[in-house]
Amino acid sequence: MPRQPRFCPAGYPAHVIQRGVNRAVCFTSNEDMAAYAASLSEGALRYGVAIHAWVFMSNHVHLLVTPSCDDGVSRLMRHIGRHYVQPFNFKYARTGPLFEGRFKSTLVQDTQYLLHCTRYIELNPIRAGMTTDPGDYLWSSYKSHAFGKQVQLWTPHVDYLPLGETTKDRTEQYRALVSQALSVEVIQKNRHCVNTGLVLGKESFRDQVKALRS
Repeated sequence: MPRQPRFCPAGYPAHVIQRGVNRAVCFTSNEDMAAYAASLSEGALRYGVAIHAWVFMSNHVHLLVTPSCDDGVSRLMRHIGRHYVQPFNFKYARTGPLFEGRFKSTLVQDTQYLLHCTRYIELNPIRAGMTTDPGDYLWSSYKSHAFGKQVQLWTPHVDYLPLGETTKDRTEQYRALVSQALSVEVIQKNRHCVNTGLVLGKESFRDQVKALRS
């Protein structure tokens, strides 16, 4: 029997992880990451998926997205498989899949949980020991949230906007949030939910999602 698609219903934010097969490297240079970003941006526009946050690591990608249709995320990830993986394989004279067969995902409740998830994503390079300042890492959405950098890929989530009335106020408030270290509990909860497909949110939100599935 064919596998059921990931549950990413329209209008609900989802934290998505795409990993290299056996955690193998899927980006070898800035050029590769730029190519992935271009494919992601093109697919997001084509399939109506808003990209709120991202980080590209050497062997995996984190995304925070909201699809406008129920199959938008699945179609976006298939688009990346065609438009990033095939040229990558040709460039490096390799064959076979580059990413794991299925991406991992979890639905994320808005407000507090969504901002926690955004910070969790953007602080990946620090947890990996690659930098001590998220602003030094090129391939994440941090500079958009923290300094207002406008990039084609980025659609700020509506729950980011109330951080301030102006861009200056919002970015200052966001930097203040990031300066407060995420607790071990928050990190573990984000990691556990996306790896298992559990919903990241309060019990009432989990019940709401459960009703959507039925």
